[in-house]
Amino acid sequence: MNVMKFILGLIFANIVLLSFPDLSEAATPDPAGLSGTVVAEIDGEKIQLPLLEADYDIDIEGDAAHVALTQSFLNPTSQPLHGTYLFPLNQKAAVHAMRMEFDGTTIVAQIQLKEKAEATFRKAKAEGKAASLLTQHRPNMFTQKVAHLMPGRPVKITIEYVQTVPKIDGAYELVVPIVVGPRYEKAAVHAPTSSAATKHPAPGDEFAPEANNPVHASVADGWKIDKLPAYPEVIGQDAPAGIDAHRVGLNLSLNAPVPISRLWSDTHDLAISGNDASKSARFKAGRAIDNRDLVLRYELSAEHHISAGLSSHFAAGRGGYYSLLIEPPSLPADEMIARRELVFVLDTSGSMSGKPVETTKTFMRTALKELRPDDYFRILRFSNNTSQFAGDAVLATEANKRAALDYVSGLSAKGGTEINRAINAAFDTIQPANTTRIVVFLTDGYIGDERDVIATISRRIGHARIYAFGIGNSVNRFLLDAMAREGRGYARYVEIGESTHEAAESFAANLETPLLTDISIDWANLAVKDQTPSAIPDLFEGRAVRVLGRYSKGGKHKIYINGLINGRKAQLPLAVDLKSEGKEAGQVANPLPLNWAREMIFDKNRQYTIGGSKDDRIKQEITQLALTYSLQSRFTSFVAVSENIVNSEPASVKAASVPLPQVSGVSRNAYPSLNLSGSSAPEPEGILGVMLILLAVAARFRRRLHRAMRNLISRPKLAASQRRNTGKLDTSLPRSLTRDGWWLED
Repeated sequence: MNVMKFILGLIFANIVLLSFPDLSEAATPDPAGLSGTVVAEIDGEKIQLPLLEADYDIDIEGDAAHVALTQSFLNPTSQPLHGTYLFPLNQKAAVHAMRMEFDGTTIVAQIQLKEKAEATFRKAKAEGKAASLLTQHRPNMFTQKVAHLMPGRPVKITIEYVQTVPKIDGAYELVVPIVVGPRYEKAAVHAPTSSAATKHPAPGDEFAPEANNPVHASVADGWKIDKLPAYPEVIGQDAPAGIDAHRVGLNLSLNAPVPISRLWSDTHDLAISGNDASKSARFKAGRAIDNRDLVLRYELSAEHHISAGLSSHFAAGRGGYYSLLIEPPSLPADEMIARRELVFVLDTSGSMSGKPVETTKTFMRTALKELRPDDYFRILRFSNNTSQFAGDAVLATEANKRAALDYVSGLSAKGGTEINRAINAAFDTIQPANTTRIVVFLTDGYIGDERDVIATISRRIGHARIYAFGIGNSVNRFLLDAMAREGRGYARYVEIGESTHEAAESFAANLETPLLTDISIDWANLAVKDQTPSAIPDLFEGRAVRVLGRYSKGGKHKIYINGLINGRKAQLPLAVDLKSEGKEAGQVANPLPLNWAREMIFDKNRQYTIGGSKDDRIKQEITQLALTYSLQSRFTSFVAVSENIVNSEPASVKAASVPLPQVSGVSRNAYPSLNLSGSSAPEPEGILGVMLILLAVAARFRRRLHRAMRNLISRPKLAASQRRNTGKLDTSLPRSLTRDGWWLED
C-alpha cells in the first residue's frame, strides 16, 4: 500500500517552477522565462495550462437579473493549445446567448443540438479554426472548450443569461456560482464493459468523437446517467500563489420600483454606492479569486405589504406569458404548532472535514436545544456507510438530548459520500403516530449521481418534508434545491466565514413547518396553460413561490389562490390585468418568456430524471423548447467558429484544462486527482490525499500575470443590462379575513 501511495504521488504531483517575465512586451511569451505558470504532464510532455479571467456584469431590475459572464482565455506558451474550462452557473440560469471575440472579430454562437454542436466543433478544430463549445453537464455545471488557443492571442467568450431572484428569509438572494466543487461517484454508476473501459482518458481525448467519449454511462438497473466531465488540476488552499488572485471581476447594478433598503454580501467584501432607487457594487479589493461562490442579498422596503402579485408580457406570434408571485399569510406562530419527528441526516464524508463538520455540530447543538418536549428525533451520519444515534425515534427528553449531543460531538469526517443509502435509512423506520416527519439534511452535496438521489426521494417521500442545509462556499445547490423541491420543503445555505456559527444557530432554531400547503389556483375560466411548476410547493415564512405560465387572451380578471393552513381551507382573491399586445416575437426585450421556458425545461428535466431517461417524448419536448427559445440545455449547446484558419498545423495541438483553485473551506481530502467521472475511489484522506493534490507555485506570478492580462486583453464595457385543494372557498362556512387579504375558515 505504501508503494502504491508513493507511485501515485509521483504520477500526479507534476508541478514545475519557472520564472515569469512581463508579457506586455511580446505577443508570444518565451516559455523559458515564465514564472508561476501551472504545468501538467500530458502524454509524457509538460504543458503549461491556459490562463483565465472572468468578469460578471449583472443588472437587476426588481427581482429579475440579467448576467453577462465574460471569460478571457490566454495561452502563455509558445505552442497552440486546446483549452477546457470547468465552471458553474446558477441552476435556474436561462442561458440565451454566447459570443466569441478573437483577433478583433466577434462571432455570434449558434444554438444547435448537442451532437451537431460537438460535430461542428470537431470539424473546426480539425480545420485549424478558432472555435468554442459550451456544454451543460448538470443544470449548474458546464464546460467551455476553446479550440486553437494561440500564443499571446487572447480569446474572450461572453455568456448571457437571465433568471428571477428568489425571496429567501425575507430578502432577495442572487447566487452567482463561481467555482465547481469536487464530486464523488461510486463505482457502480460507471460499470465498465471491458478492461479498456477502466482506462482514464488522456486530456487530449476530451475532444474525441461521441462514439469514443459517450455522454452517458450505464447504470446497473438500466438507467442512464449523464457523465461528469474530468475534474481539472487543482491548486492548493493558498491558491493566490499559483493562480492569479485577480481572476474575477464584478460590475453590478440594482434598480427597483420601490426603495432599496439594503444590499449586502456575506461571502465577499463589496464597495457599494448609490441611493435607495439605484445601487451599484464591485469587489472592494477591485478583483477576487474564484474559490467561493458569490451570494448577494437585498431588501425592498415595500415588499412586506404584498401577499400576491402578477406580471405579464405579450409577444406577438407567441401569445402571453405571466409570472405570479405568492407569499404566505401572516399568522401567529402558535397556530402552526404541531408534533414533529425530526430526522437529522449528517454528511461526515471527507469533504466535510474541518470547518464544515464543526458547523454541522454547531447547527445540531442549537437544533437539539430547541426541540419541543413532545417532539421525536433521530440522528444519522453517513459517509461510505450509514450509522445512527438510536435505532428508532426517541422523545426529546433532556436525557435523550444530552446523549445526542455527546454522539454529535464525537463525529469526525472521512470517506465517500453515499447519500442515497442515508436517504433510505431515514425512511426505513416507523414514524411515531400523529407526527409530521421532517428530514433535515446537512451536506455540501458533492456527489455525481444526483439522479439516484432525486428519484429515491420522489419514491419514498410520502407525507414527509425535506429541509436541505448546504454547508460550504461552493455547495452543489442544484442537488440540495432539488432535494427540497422533491421533498416539499426548503433549502438553506451556510457559507463558511465569520458569521458561520451565527447562521447555523439561526437556521437550527427555526425549523418551522409550512404556513400554507396544498396550493392551487382557480383561474375562473381564464384560458391559461403550461403552468410551471406543475405542482406548487408549500410556502414557508419569509419565502415566496413563483408560478409561471402562458395565456392566449388578455384582459382584467379575478382569480383565487387556494390552500390549507393547518388543515383549514384558505383563499386569497386577486385582481389581475393580463397584457394583450406587445413586441414581435423576435424582439426579446422582456426576460419573462425566457424564464418561463427555462422553468419548463427544469420541470421536464425532473420528469426525465425520475423516469430514468426512458421517455423519449420528454427529451423531444426539452429539445424543442431549447431550440425555440435559443436556450442552453442538456440536449443543446452553443458553438462559435471563426471563418479563417488560425493554425495551419492543427493535428499536433495538445489539450489542457484551466486549473481551478481549491474551494475555500473545503479540505484537500475532497479532491481525488484521477478523472472524477470514472473514479470509483472514495474521497482520499491523509497523506495520499495530499500527495494527489497539485501544489501552488511562485507567489510573484499573480501580479505579473494580472499586468500581462490587462495589456493583452481589452475588455469591453457590457451593458449592465396529501390533498389537492381546488375551487373557491365554501362561502357557507364561517370565515374571517386576515390583515393581508386571505380568507380563512374559522
